[in-house]
Amino acid sequence: MFYRPRDADHGLRHNPFKALVAPRPIGWVSSRDAEGRANLAPFSYFNAFGDAPPLLGLAFNGVKDADGARKDTLSNIEATGVFAVNLVSAALGDAMNATSGRYPAELDEFEHAGLEKAPCREIDVPRVAASPAAFECRLWRVISLPAWGPEHRADLAIGEVVGVHIDPAVIADGRVDVTRYRPLARLGYRDYAAIDAVFQLTRPE
Repeated sequence: MFYRPRDADHGLRHNPFKALVAPRPIGWVSSRDAEGRANLAPFSYFNAFGDAPPLLGLAFNGVKDADGARKDTLSNIEATGVFAVNLVSAALGDAMNATSGRYPAELDEFEHAGLEKAPCREIDVPRVAASPAAFECRLWRVISLPAWGPEHRADLAIGEVVGVHIDPAVIADGRVDVTRYRPLARLGYRDYAAIDAVFQLTRPE
């Protein structure tokens, strides 16, 4: 089959785009607003963009409400210039999902999901204490992305990693072993996957 995304005439029950671009890592982003209130929300348009310096990027698609307000996480990042990205283990899947709702800005998703906060060292943002790893980030730039209309507003926030927390329990022989915490990945629709097994490939000389 073939379809043009702009036409949205794929003939399927649901848009297949996200199901095809999968699996995607989940960036569980913690931030504070200008008043110091904590926020926590997951993003699946997320990935690493470089390593010297290490850069992480997350994309915001759509708006928060019918008035066209920007999503809380993006507003917080622009107001404070910092954010933390927590990794989501399979054991934290339900808590992550509990933080994905469209809540009022004053609601603390850490408390809503029953999550303990831990302090960051380089930035004034809480992180998820139970997360197997967390990245402290300083905002580098917010880039406006193409959008088909105001309701499809899209922005890309890129941050430089200035601190990394790793749970020693996920390290084996000096390497991070993802099978020890089974990271969750976002698929299409309402589907997720947990990484249970890995294999290696050696690049050709």
